[in-house]
Amino acid sequence: MSQAIQDMRAKIAKFGAMLYDRHLTDAAGGNISAFVDGVVCISPRFSGSKRQWQLKPEDVLVADLDMNILEGSGQISRESKAHFGLYKEFGQIGTGVIHAHARNLLVFAALSCPMPPVLEATRKFGVTPVVGYAPAHSQRLADNIIESIRGREERIKVQAVGVIAPWHGLFVMGKDLDAAFDAVERFDTNAYIIMMSRLLGGPDAIEQQRQLMEDTISNYKED
Repeated sequence: MSQAIQDMRAKIAKFGAMLYDRHLTDAAGGNISAFVDGVVCISPRFSGSKRQWQLKPEDVLVADLDMNILEGSGQISRESKAHFGLYKEFGQIGTGVIHAHARNLLVFAALSCPMPPVLEATRKFGVTPVVGYAPAHSQRLADNIIESIRGREERIKVQAVGVIAPWHGLFVMGKDLDAAFDAVERFDTNAYIIMMSRLLGGPDAIEQQRQLMEDTISNYKED
């Protein structure tokens, strides 16, 4: 295996621990992957429930696009179908995918509620949609996620796109794994801001401010 692949396995192990420590995923699940040198580096099954995201680089699997394990002794996660499908469809522009159970974003998943961007840092993502329901681990869920991203490829080129799976969690594809990791935290912070703003200002306050943000940024001119 190339040095780039070995370095990516180490990065995935590091990012898994960081996501877990920052409540951006949990012991119940999630996956992290990257497409490098024609193969997929991906966290193994039970990374959360049995390893509490304390992975070593050698724990991270290396597989071909047909999900055949080339290196590593663990099992492919049942939720990996979306990762491999996304790389087959968009791997020329996006090389990092994270499925996360981010604490604040899960509120939107539980309500099956799309999430608008309310911060300058999240405008680039647009509204994060909710896909049609399909059971976790199913090919139908993977297909729904892929279909949701079609037409939003330019956002991947800028940084990333997100998809909310109802009653489940967040899927993010980034132009690379660093961009996807960054985006997961931005999505979760955006979710937190929306919820807290509704406590402080009522249900309509954040929408008014969101429109003000869009108008102000769009019409801004240097003096």
